[in-house]
Parts: sequence; C-alpha cells; structure tokens
Amino acid sequence: MIRLSNIKLPLDHDEHALTNAVLKTLAIQPEQLVSVNLFRRGYDARKKNAIFLIYTLDVETTHETGLLEQFSDSQLIKKTPDLDYHYVAQAPADLKERPVVIGFGPCGLLTGLILAQMGYKPIILERGKEVRERTKDTFGFWRKKELNTESNVQFGEGGAGTFSDGKLYSQVKDPKQYGRKVLTEFVGAGAPEEIMYVSKPHIGTFKLVAMVERMRAEIIKLGGEIRFNSRVDDIDIENEQITGLTLSSGEKIKTRHLALAIGHSARDTFQMLLDKNVYIEAKPFSVGFRIEHEQSMIDQARFGRNAGNEILGAADYKLVHHCKNGRSVYSFCMCPGGTVVAATSEENQVVTNGMSQYSRNERNANSAVVVGIDPSDYPGGPLAGIELQRQLEKKAYLMGGENYDAPAQKVGDFLRGVPSGQLGTVSPSFKPGIKLTDLSDALPDFCVEALREAIPAFNRKIKGFALDDALLTGVETRTSSPISIKRDATFQSINTKGLFPAGEGAGYAGGIMSAAIDGIKIAEAMAVSINEQINE
Repeated sequence: MIRLSNIKLPLDHDEHALTNAVLKTLAIQPEQLVSVNLFRRGYDARKKNAIFLIYTLDVETTHETGLLEQFSDSQLIKKTPDLDYHYVAQAPADLKERPVVIGFGPCGLLTGLILAQMGYKPIILERGKEVRERTKDTFGFWRKKELNTESNVQFGEGGAGTFSDGKLYSQVKDPKQYGRKVLTEFVGAGAPEEIMYVSKPHIGTFKLVAMVERMRAEIIKLGGEIRFNSRVDDIDIENEQITGLTLSSGEKIKTRHLALAIGHSARDTFQMLLDKNVYIEAKPFSVGFRIEHEQSMIDQARFGRNAGNEILGAADYKLVHHCKNGRSVYSFCMCPGGTVVAATSEENQVVTNGMSQYSRNERNANSAVVVGIDPSDYPGGPLAGIELQRQLEKKAYLMGGENYDAPAQKVGDFLRGVPSGQLGTVSPSFKPGIKLTDLSDALPDFCVEALREAIPAFNRKIKGFALDDALLTGVETRTSSPISIKRDATFQSINTKGLFPAGEGAGYAGGIMSAAIDGIKIAEAMAVSINEQINE
C-alpha cells in the first residue's frame, strides 16, 4: 500500500472529496484505485475562520510499484510501513521463575500484557485497589475529604492516567509502531474506534475504567497474576543482581526480573530504592497552578465561527513562553470541557490535576500553567525534588484552610498582586472546594515572576487567556517525576541487574501513551533477558 500524507480538505468537504484528492494527487484513474483507508485525521486551525482537515491515507492501487518509483523524491508519498506488532520472543516451556511487574498503571499494564501474550505469565503487584473500588475511594475524597493514602488519584489499577483527560498521543519517536499496538489493544478492550485515526485521541475516565478491567481479564486469561493491595516494601539484591522482593504483608517473592513501573508519586518506594543503593539522580520537572476558563471562550478563540463543530470538538491549546528571567512557562495536560481535581496521595497536602470525560462537555476548560525548574533550584541529593514538592503541597494545604480545599485566585488579582475576595464569571470546578487567597505565596518568587510575565503573553495567542475572572488553583507539582532511575542499553538499572526501571516514575515517559510504549519496550527487554539467561 501507499501512504499519502498532508492531504488538506475544507472542514465541510463532501463524502467524495477524499477519493477525488487521492486520484488527483496520484494522477490515476478511478479503475486503478482499489481502496482508501484512513490512517490519521487532524486539523489546521491557524486561521480560525478557514480551518482545514489534514489526512494521512493508506491507499491500495493497481499501479503501486510504478507510483512509488514516480514519487521516489516526495516526502508525502511513501510505501505504507508494516503496522503489525511482532513479538520478540516466546516463553520457554520450562520457565521456572516468573517475571514480576510493580505497578499497574499504563506502563505496568502494557508490560504485563505483552509478557502475558508472549507466554511469560507475569506476576503484577499493585499497591492500590482494583479500579472500581479505587474510583469509589477517589470520588469519596473529592466529596467527603476522606483520603486513602493507598487508593487515590495516584495509586491503584490504571494509574494516574485513569483520572485525567485520557490523552493517547505522544511526541516520542516510534519507528516500531508501538503506539499502534497500544491503540489496537485499547480498541480491543472497548475504546472508541476513532482513537486509531484522530490526531489527538482521548478516552476519559469512565471509558478507561471498563477498558482496564477487560485488559486485566486478558492478562489473567493468559496465565498472568494480578495482586492488589500489594505494596513492595523491600527488594533483595545479591552481587548487584535482583533476587526477589518483600511485600508489606511480609510475603517474599523470588525473581531475577523485576519491572519497576511505579509512577511519579511512589515516594516511599523511591526512598527504599535509594537506601538499597540503586542509582537514582534528580531531574528537572515543573511546578505551577491550574488555570480555568469557560470552554466556550476557548472554542471561540481557537475556532471562531467554527466553534461547536462536531469534528473539531472542544478546543484545546498548547502554549510556551520564554521569560526574561530565563525560565520557561508552558501549558501542560490541557483538559477541554473538564474539571480540576484533587490529586494528593499524602495526608495534609494539596495537589491539583486536570480530568475530562470522553464527552468533554463540562463548562470549563483547564490546564496547568507551569514553570520549569531543575536540580540547581533544589540542591540536596537525588530526592531533593520530592522534598520541594512536599513543601509546596503542604503550604497549599495550609493556604487552603487545612481541610483539603485548594488555594485559588482570580487571574486579574494574581497579575496585580492583590488577594481575591470574591469569584467572577468563572466558577471553580475543584473538588472538595477552594479558598480565595493570594497565590503569590504558594510558589518560589521566580516562579510567580515568570507566570506573571507568561499569562499576558499567552493572552496575545488566545484572546481572553488573561481574563480578570479566569481562575488559578494551586498547586500543580506532579507534572513529571522529579527523579531518574538510570538504565542501560538493555533497559536494566545501570548498577542493579534484573531491575528494569520503567515509565513515568523512572523518568522515561510523560503521559499515558509514552508510558504504555515504554511498557512494551520493557516487556521485550525482560523477555530477551530471561531467554538469554536460560540459554547460558
């Protein structure tokens, strides 16, 4: 098949336009065209009143060889790559020691699934609860302020991505089409078919819950084992080789192949690993606030007269500003038609995040606006970034009234440097609730300075972004892991053989899709390592 890229058509094109565009681009006759398959659909909204849809198509024609020769110099017409996933190994029949996966978020889920599909019957350990019980605990915290430190937005089946916008796109390079494998598994578990072709696919929390359950059932069907409420409190290392682990219950499990897919908030596990001399180093991350506007305003600013178009859906945005003080401020985890949610996993702390359902039909849009920081801002060792996170989250708890309400401020007041006394036209979506205050005390001075410069700059790109009545809620501290657990070319820890640091918590992913892709890579690396050891 031939892949055609960058086919641009008007937003309101008719049903024959795609076929006609293919015939015109390839200069072939209708009888030479066998089929046209949609691979990707995006849009170009740079001119909001003249929006174009952009297609990537896989085309079957009777003249494939000649056309590929004719267009050999074109970057827009290529042979369609192999989209099928190919397993790198199969488990030996005499496999005596099963691989273990710690964590059952997107990374651990795909690690476990691929291992199971290759016949390795993994044991998956998750410190939190199964997804429906976890959902009850999480919504209970939002409604009643009753925090379960082992079952919340961060911990439990599905990982932190379960309570998010469910974005399924990433900027990671993916020459082996791992992302396609992830999407295929998600559709097989009940995700909408459209995630296979829209340029910015998403799912939303309620759909993710059912999908995760089906994927769990598939792992079990293939011989895998999943244990909930199973926190790993210790690992055994002999001669720089993993030999086993100990659960909080005291149970010991022997293994020489351990995937570490624990997410960015397993702070106690990070400390345990450091105490065991696993090599860890601090890495950059970002801190800031959540900003809320009415979604209708964002739609109008981005799409103009096309606001409300069914194909376009709720508008999103991606913004970056480089400040005079050398800091970069950017939007992160933008949630169209969503809500700001409480995402703490430790007592007496306040953390914000964003979440959308599949429909994206809530009144407000929200995103994080965050400032990049690096280890020079928090010297003190590999876990110094975690200590800074805790300090900021504790301060937000105090500023919010010491009851898990979040401190908040209208954007206009924040820019003027005066406390907010009453809300304006934008109603807060944060649960449990908010307390209006002065957020200039919630972050380091250089962050506040950078945000006060960046928000008006963003307003020049999206009219209304700096609206006086838009709302800031604090604090956003868990944009990514503040540590990196270094690994070598075999995906194992650089000083602990058999330990496979994976996903966002280890510093190798930043969202559902990149974490899931990393999970596939880890499963493959574990399978290769297991087979090599058996054959030695």
